[in-house]
Amino acid sequence: MVIAGGGHNGLVAAAYLAGAGRRVLVLERYDHVGGLAISTRAFPGVNVLLSRYSYLVSLLPSGIVRDLGLDLELRRRRYASYTPRGERGLLVDNEDDLRTAASFRDVTGGEADHAAWRRFYGMVGEVARTLAPTLLEPLRPQAELERLVGPEAWRDLFAEPIGRTVNERFGDDTVRGVVLTDALIGTFADPDTDVLANRCFLYHVIGDGTGEWNVPVGGMGAVSGALEAAARRAGAEIRTGAEIVGIAPTGEVTYVAEDGEHTVNGGHVLVNLPPAVLDRVLGRPVTVPEGAQLKVNMVLTRLPRLKDASVDPRAAFSGTFHINEGRGQLDAAYAQAARGEIPELPPAEVYCHSLTDPSILGPELRGRAETMTLFGLHMPARLFRKNPEKARKMALDATFASINTVLAEPIEDCLLRAPDGTLCVEAKSPVDLERDAGLPGGHIFHTDLSWPYAEEGGWGVETEHERILMCGAGARRGGAVSGIGGHNAAMALLRR
Repeated sequence: MVIAGGGHNGLVAAAYLAGAGRRVLVLERYDHVGGLAISTRAFPGVNVLLSRYSYLVSLLPSGIVRDLGLDLELRRRRYASYTPRGERGLLVDNEDDLRTAASFRDVTGGEADHAAWRRFYGMVGEVARTLAPTLLEPLRPQAELERLVGPEAWRDLFAEPIGRTVNERFGDDTVRGVVLTDALIGTFADPDTDVLANRCFLYHVIGDGTGEWNVPVGGMGAVSGALEAAARRAGAEIRTGAEIVGIAPTGEVTYVAEDGEHTVNGGHVLVNLPPAVLDRVLGRPVTVPEGAQLKVNMVLTRLPRLKDASVDPRAAFSGTFHINEGRGQLDAAYAQAARGEIPELPPAEVYCHSLTDPSILGPELRGRAETMTLFGLHMPARLFRKNPEKARKMALDATFASINTVLAEPIEDCLLRAPDGTLCVEAKSPVDLERDAGLPGGHIFHTDLSWPYAEEGGWGVETEHERILMCGAGARRGGAVSGIGGHNAAMALLRR
């Protein structure tokens, strides 16, 4: 059988199928596997392995890690998040609830929102523990999942728009915004009216039954490297530099390599490509989705100073550092972007991988540099279509201005310079991802996320063609670095 695309999901499928004795050929257009789950030395002469696109792991089930014997270390972050507000900030400490409670009192002026936080995330934790195992099983009908999670969680997380739920449960604007960011990452939606935001929230909080976003030691490339090793160990053949140009319903795959055009027949084709790309190679009409983010990679000479002297910058930046992501700020940015304007005060979040995993820094830079990854919200592809270069610069300038409003010094003063004198900063808009990585619309989930249930059952990987299965992020229950699409496509074949 042929696996079209050597991203992490394709490698998962290859490892399972080859391990079960199937003959497997993986075709990948780049000269490396891993798709967007890779590590890169992005700045000339700077020995830092950046997770250039994907950067944290939550949805990868520990069951897949065990099944495939992956040589992989994922480290838990002690601090969940820090959110500056004025001269203070909200620190959520995973290991010290008393400190978290004190921070809530300091920022919100009372006890109510911390109590609401504990109740809400207690409910979310129960949903995560319930739903996570079902992601590696055939799809269940809606009524069964509704019964499993219970009426309160179903109402608040599935039926009611998540924005309304957050407004009902929390009183403080900052706290509301911290909760809502998980509903908006990579998704352009109004959380008060569009349950697409609910689906985004759900996938961000149920990973592996805990919802924790862990740091891959060695960078995201270590994840793909471990999966490639597992696939090859199981006997899969991996062919890079092979761009797929056609897929037939009969199972034939046509690809172009250095030595010309080739056609192979795998019986079944597992497609680790965005649905829009599959439509194109099948010769069908293409509907392009819309991604909505600005990804900025940086290397710093040191961590920037905070306005809040009571918090160590190493604590603030080792978790998710929220930038102008209060509920009102998120709403204002959404409204501006919906009008076709780059938000005046872009909401964003950063974290510093190297604080948890210094191994991504070359020996000469440890103690002398830190990495910083920024993910900007409400930056839909439509803002960058007309003039990609100009719009990217405007978005980056506005984002730097936004982060500077919550720091005690400009972020620009902390940027490392490469040996050629250039600043170590790169920005990727959805249009850049479309051009550089082949993601239609720059959509990081390949298509809008779907609910993890279906009346028709199946594994969520089936297409209208019996011999063609989706195995990537575009499968139902796909998205992010999870391997779930690859696992489920393999199981759909092996358990027939």
